[in-house]
Amino acid sequence: MENIEEKHEEEPITKLPDNAYRELKEGESYRPILNPNKKYPEINAWTVIGGLLMAIIFSAATAYAGLRFGQVFEAAIPIAIIAVGASTLAKRKSPLSENVIIQSIGASSGVIVAGAIFTLPAIYIIQETNPEIQMEVHFLQIFLASLLGGFLGILFLIPFRKYFVSDMHGKYPFPEATATTEILVSGARGGNQAKLLLISGLIGGLYDFLMTTFHVWAENISTRMTGWGEQLASNHKFLFKMNASSILLGTGYLIGLKYAGIICAGSFLSWWFILPLLGEFGSFTNADGLMVSMSSLDPEFIFSNYIRYIGIGGIAMAGLLGVIKSSKVIKTSLGVALKVGKGTEKTEVQRTQRDISMKILLIGFVVVLALIFAFFMWGGLQMNLTQVIVGVLVVFVFAFLFTTVAATAIATVGTNPVSGMTMMTLILASFILSAVGLQGGSGIITALIVGGIVCSALAMAGGFITDLKIGYWIGSSPYKQQGFKFLGTLVSALTVGAVIMLLSKTYGYTGEDALAAPQANAMAAIIRPLMFGGSTPWILYIIGAIFAIVLDCIGVPALAFSLGMFIPLQLNTPLLVGGFLAWFISSRSKDEKVNKARKDKGTLLASGLLAGGAIMGVVSAIMKLCGAEVGMPASYVNGSLFNILAIVMFVLLCLYLVWDSLRAKPAEEA
Repeated sequence: MENIEEKHEEEPITKLPDNAYRELKEGESYRPILNPNKKYPEINAWTVIGGLLMAIIFSAATAYAGLRFGQVFEAAIPIAIIAVGASTLAKRKSPLSENVIIQSIGASSGVIVAGAIFTLPAIYIIQETNPEIQMEVHFLQIFLASLLGGFLGILFLIPFRKYFVSDMHGKYPFPEATATTEILVSGARGGNQAKLLLISGLIGGLYDFLMTTFHVWAENISTRMTGWGEQLASNHKFLFKMNASSILLGTGYLIGLKYAGIICAGSFLSWWFILPLLGEFGSFTNADGLMVSMSSLDPEFIFSNYIRYIGIGGIAMAGLLGVIKSSKVIKTSLGVALKVGKGTEKTEVQRTQRDISMKILLIGFVVVLALIFAFFMWGGLQMNLTQVIVGVLVVFVFAFLFTTVAATAIATVGTNPVSGMTMMTLILASFILSAVGLQGGSGIITALIVGGIVCSALAMAGGFITDLKIGYWIGSSPYKQQGFKFLGTLVSALTVGAVIMLLSKTYGYTGEDALAAPQANAMAAIIRPLMFGGSTPWILYIIGAIFAIVLDCIGVPALAFSLGMFIPLQLNTPLLVGGFLAWFISSRSKDEKVNKARKDKGTLLASGLLAGGAIMGVVSAIMKLCGAEVGMPASYVNGSLFNILAIVMFVLLCLYLVWDSLRAKPAEEA
């Protein structure tokens, strides 16, 4: 393992250059903080072990949060804070160059988690809801789908690095990369930041642990807690529900009021307009073939079996619109990549401009595609040679087409529409694989694994462009980030595979108290009729697609709105609370510097609440698997105090976030 320990004086680090975030003037160039002509400690035991440790911890935490609530939080910011704090406490001589690598390796966690949990749990969901279907899924299949997809995403993105981070300098805002870079650059105050993150993490972890493991108070605050609320839900199909988790409160703060509001707008349309409308005038055909009024159904049943398909159609159309809008970017960035590949093989380039060579990338592509071929052929998927070749081609083509879409989305708004693109992949892959004779249980597993590989590739491409932009601003060596990203992906894939199987055994994905896994449930709902010839709710998909087109035409983010229509109400409302708190905290003062200091501290605290709650969620799952879960007496759980305490504790958690954030002063940024 390379360990550069050259003696040098690192440049005084105060802030990024003035032209870091704006477009360059004619003849102007960008000079990163770290001198391109010097070598800095980047790859050593401290960075590799630290990065891998972060990958393990945050892979487990984000997998739990994503499967339980449908919200995958990006780990880059809390990992950067921890890296800065640890390097400050350890008094590292070159913390900036090392922390970029720690963050880059560790951030593999969030993207691999998204790629895996959006698709692969759908195998368990179909298995649980259709026990007559002969399906078996093994840890190795989940692990390889995540690993090979992640590797493919890295390989596809590397040729486009120069286009996104250099040629388009200042034209893309890179919101997440900007926030993470600012944290890394302001490393002098990292010790205090790490302490705040630890405290808020302990509070969030203890809060969720008492709620989910010991059931000291209710997880959901609902109008059903009252008699009049129960009647309102039963008679008029109207109810309010909110999950009281610290994870969702923190996520809402990080998303912000704008996008939390858009997500909730979609949810409110589904639950407070379409659902009561169907409850009043809708009907359905029962098992005996008779038409029955929907007024006899629970609101949750109407939503799960009808309304959420509108959201699925919107999500899929949002992905298609993303591809159409990015077609020019795909063509332009591919041209830049091919030019770079031809022009840099024989000339020496600066450390900060050096990528893994095109020759090695081509070898990597061949190896990964050969591994995918072997996986499909001999990985227990029951595919013949023709089906294997078709499957490999589907993976390669869709991963290639959507790679730049994912990178562009992250660079522009910080959100990757991977759900919509994966749904499109699943639908088309199911048709294609069915055409070559792959159906039934084996067809479902194969299509979902194909979708899992593509989803992991797209998630990796979107997340990795953030790491490379951070490295570009600071002055890291891209080829080192790229090389060790493979190692972070390997460890994250192992962790995610274990967590998915653990949670499937402890909670399951269907039935009461099961994990929400909304994206995976959507994938299962789409693929089941395609592979078994059942009734596909095309009219609902089309309505959702029309919604997405209209929203896009009027400038409303269609993906966020459609996700709100699809995800259950109780998982969206706390996002709005968190977004409102972010607005409130950042707008109380007339001094913008004070507002910024408060907003930044709130971001730190929210990240801690989110990470702490998610990590303790994994601990709760392990305890439940071991039979160590402790519950409160039934008389208490069914009593009013159980519900009232949920409201009180959630309000106290909000007050803590507001109170501690408002104590921040601009001087803390110095």
